[in-house]
Amino acid sequence: MTRLHRLAAHPRRTLGALAVVLAAVGITVGSGANFTASAANPGNTFATGSLSIGNSPATALFTSAGMKPGDSATGNVSITNTGSLAGDFKLTTANATGTTLLNQLDAVVTDCGAYTGTLPNCTTGASTVYTGKLGSLSNQTLGNYAGGVKHYYKIVVTLPGTTTDTFQSQTASVDFAWSATQS
Repeated sequence: MTRLHRLAAHPRRTLGALAVVLAAVGITVGSGANFTASAANPGNTFATGSLSIGNSPATALFTSAGMKPGDSATGNVSITNTGSLAGDFKLTTANATGTTLLNQLDAVVTDCGAYTGTLPNCTTGASTVYTGKLGSLSNQTLGNYAGGVKHYYKIVVTLPGTTTDTFQSQTASVDFAWSATQS
């Protein structure tokens, strides 16, 4: 009896063996080695910037006693964007007392410019950012400064020569408040 005769004599066994062989071939073909590839972008990091203000001196710019009509007082301050982000800078006043006198005093705020290694000149290239009564100084726009930029400001406060006797022996105080909003 030949091999074919034996297979034909037992059809169930033959079909079972054939089914096992076909299943094995199907699994082998389905799980065969395929080419694959992959790529990655590792180490992604994120950090926020900062916006902060430094001022020097961080104390009172004025201590003017005994002013008479026509007298002026000058204060100088350096304002620095100590952060890494650009900001729109403003100057306002806060904590005012003696508003009658503050509304009599004339104020001129001059942006002498940005430091470029030396102190800016307050006459050549300087720009006046505010002229008016000290009591009215509110939310004065100074400009947009990049991170690390330092500007030098001169503030001159004058008791006008036309000031009358009603202002004798008055006192006033005010804070200069510098602010910045990220741009």
